[in-house]
Amino acid sequence: MAEKTYKERFGIRLYKEYFNFAAAHFLIFGDGRREELHGHNYGATLEIDAGLDEGGLVADFLQVKPIFRVLCDSIDHRVLLPRHNRFLSVHEDDTEVRATFGTDRWLFPRRDVTVLDIENTASELLARFLCEGLLGELSKQLPHLHPHRVQVAVQESPGQCAIYERTFEGP
Repeated sequence: MAEKTYKERFGIRLYKEYFNFAAAHFLIFGDGRREELHGHNYGATLEIDAGLDEGGLVADFLQVKPIFRVLCDSIDHRVLLPRHNRFLSVHEDDTEVRATFGTDRWLFPRRDVTVLDIENTASELLARFLCEGLLGELSKQLPHLHPHRVQVAVQESPGQCAIYERTFEGP
């Protein structure tokens, strides 16, 4: 009888209460319609799979948590606008942000808006935004950590969330 083989996977999952952000947004649908401006109290979770370090850890929770928290805080209490939506025009200067969608116009104080390098403010793309920000900060702050998989989920209301996952091949 042949011996069974198996694969191991080690990871961490972080879902702290302070991984949250309250933000206003509106979705723009592919057919050119948009939702009304509204807000959510979003929650985010993070998973990282990687090999174990010399101490038997994927990563030190105390090092990863503040990195992810800063990313969530960076979009907390903001109006979120996508920079790259074909139906929305966004103009920024030092004091204000102007957005135009057809005949709809908004003018916001600069400090109240975060313009994101995404196509839409859908939870799926917010999850990707947070994941990309996390990966950038991990490479700077924890260069010894080489994830195999990173997953970020963004919950816009209880019982529904969107997930973005990035996997890496090789060592």
